[in-house]
Amino acid sequence: MRVLLDECLPRGLKKYLHEHEVKTVPEAGWAGKKNGELLRLAAGSVDAFVTIDSNLAYQQTVAGLSFGVVVLVAHSNRLGDLIPLVTDILAALQSVGPGQVLRVGG
Repeated sequence: MRVLLDECLPRGLKKYLHEHEVKTVPEAGWAGKKNGELLRLAAGSVDAFVTIDSNLAYQQTVAGLSFGVVVLVAHSNRLGDLIPLVTDILAALQSVGPGQVLRVGG
């Protein structure tokens, strides 16, 4: 599965998702893009977008996306707060479908 990590997430999270082909927003060349433009750019090139931005699903139209969105709910975006969610993130990546939002953690 092709996974895009939002730029607000630590790059180190990639190594915990090694079962998938993971790129960060900066690696894709999309650093600094607003959410709407970022989602349009990602269409067709990813299967899932992982973010900690809990407002994304309310601010953007997700239903028509060609990929799923996994929203992490954690105390912070520090890697230490995200590592306990890895098993659930991997499960969410296996089940999220296009236009769907799954929340992990919290």
